[in-house]
Amino acid sequence: MTMNTSVKSTALEPGPGSRFFNRLTSNYGMVILTVALFLFFALLRPDTFASLLNFQLLASSRSVLLILAIAVTIPMVAGKIDLSIGYGVGLWQVMALSWQVQGLDYRLVIVLVILGGGVIGLMNALLVELAQVDAFIATLATGQVIFAITYWYTGGRQVTDSDGARAAAFDELSRWSLGPIPGPFIIALIIGIVVWLVLDYLPVGRYLYAVGANPAAATLTGIPRRKYVVGAMVASGMLTGVAGILLASRQAGVAQANIGPEYLLPALAAAFLGSTTIRPGRVNGLGTILGVAIAAIGISGLQQLLPGQFYLEPLFNGLTLVAAITIASLATRRRVSRADQAPVAAAPVDGAPPSPDLTTSPHTAQDPSSTTSGKSN
Repeated sequence: MTMNTSVKSTALEPGPGSRFFNRLTSNYGMVILTVALFLFFALLRPDTFASLLNFQLLASSRSVLLILAIAVTIPMVAGKIDLSIGYGVGLWQVMALSWQVQGLDYRLVIVLVILGGGVIGLMNALLVELAQVDAFIATLATGQVIFAITYWYTGGRQVTDSDGARAAAFDELSRWSLGPIPGPFIIALIIGIVVWLVLDYLPVGRYLYAVGANPAAATLTGIPRRKYVVGAMVASGMLTGVAGILLASRQAGVAQANIGPEYLLPALAAAFLGSTTIRPGRVNGLGTILGVAIAAIGISGLQQLLPGQFYLEPLFNGLTLVAAITIASLATRRRVSRADQAPVAAAPVDGAPPSPDLTTSPHTAQDPSSTTSGKSN
């Protein structure tokens, strides 16, 4: 009888401390960077940046962006992308004010806007699932149509409530607060936390991740892939409607037709940046919240260091998006590489040489000093 043995050298493998450090920087490196950025700007501008007033301004102004970033995140989990959200929020902030000017009750307006957002999400889903149009192309085309409708409806002019027809309670949606914390930020944060809990801890979230990771395998395991994609697109559209309502409330009786698209790139950047942290290589709700936070801190800090430089915000968003996509791509390739190197069990054959250990590096597998074989009769 022939027996094959293989001894694997671990001399070059990282120790427990190194593995802990690598995991910490990989999973929570963006959290560390966020804290470092905050401390950096707080030390340089302690009177303005690290003030309660600055926090309130940032929390209130970034609440719409946070909701839109969450709206982008949900379809991305299912492997789709929704580029219509920037144009949709522009349409819905116009309609939220215009319908009140025409005499509709603000509560009915809120319901109509959210339902309208869901209808647009359903249209996107039909294009993607029934017509089999690529989600990038379908939602970009839908967004352009929405943009055209907004300009047609407004004639390219501002919608103003000069007679004060809108309800005072509607304006309060963006003015209330819980202590020092602005109300819109609380609404946006609750939405983000709920989405995170659903995606990470409920079956619907696991199914969405399965659909996004491998649609064919998800279908074979009995997951109704089409239903989850449609649900993700509809949820994205409805959240866009919520963002439009808060935006219209914040603008105090003025709505502009061209205000929506400026939110698209920052929302995408936050979602992609979020996929590089907490769970690297995977879009997640907490990561998206953190992505919005780091953008808010970075842009605010730079604007206080270099006041009056209006190019800073689009420059920061563009560079952040490129960096986020690059980091996410590298993380995905590392994960795939680790999966490819997983050990494969095989039945030994008498007289055959031992199979190489795929958990080692190529150098370890080929180095005769790290692998020895012996025979005993």
